[in-house]
Amino acid sequence: MQDTYFSRCGRALGIGCAVLAGAMAFAYGTAEAASEKENGHVHEAHKSDDIYRGYFDDSQIEARTLADWEGDWQSVYPYLVDRSLDPVLAHKAENGDKTIEEYRAYYQSGYKTDVERIVINGDTFTFYRGGKPVQARYASDGHEVLTYKKGNRGVRYIFKKTAGDAAAPMFVQFSDHAIAPVKAGHYHIYSGDDRAALLKEVTNWPTYYPAGLTADDIVKEMLAH
Repeated sequence: MQDTYFSRCGRALGIGCAVLAGAMAFAYGTAEAASEKENGHVHEAHKSDDIYRGYFDDSQIEARTLADWEGDWQSVYPYLVDRSLDPVLAHKAENGDKTIEEYRAYYQSGYKTDVERIVINGDTFTFYRGGKPVQARYASDGHEVLTYKKGNRGVRYIFKKTAGDAAAPMFVQFSDHAIAPVKAGHYHIYSGDDRAALLKEVTNWPTYYPAGLTADDIVKEMLAH
């Protein structure tokens, strides 16, 4: 009887140890998986930051469609002119190598455009100058990789006019710091009739944000970057 009692206790203890060991193994595995997931997120974040700053491998570049830029977009140039973007210039002056006025001149050259609005719907672009629309359809004409003076790089996604108004540009080239399919939050666009000449343009990069954003919204977006 006594042997049976101790035998049962031994078996119970053994089962208890097994359950405890299993629970510890599960907890360790869960913690390890969570750690790997967190490290993975950190790694992806660093990779995204590198790409945004223009440091990436050719193997990372992917084709993109106009769906990435579809929508109703407004130029930020009027907000520079009316000084709505002054908080952004002040922030850059605090952390950069130029004064506010030097940054103003830099962005005056970069943002300047007479196209205040662009609507992209499928393969159709509508450009607005002084409220008057010009419309055309575009198809992909590939992409080009540019290397800048600082050593970083950028990808221009190029689209060529296939039909539409004569006043619409023959080529549009997008640059938005991305190198693979993703919905753009804003973009720089280069437009004209000479594909090669546009690729050499690096001082004027008209910039567009969603038309639904206010000046304050755009300032917040810019300060976040």
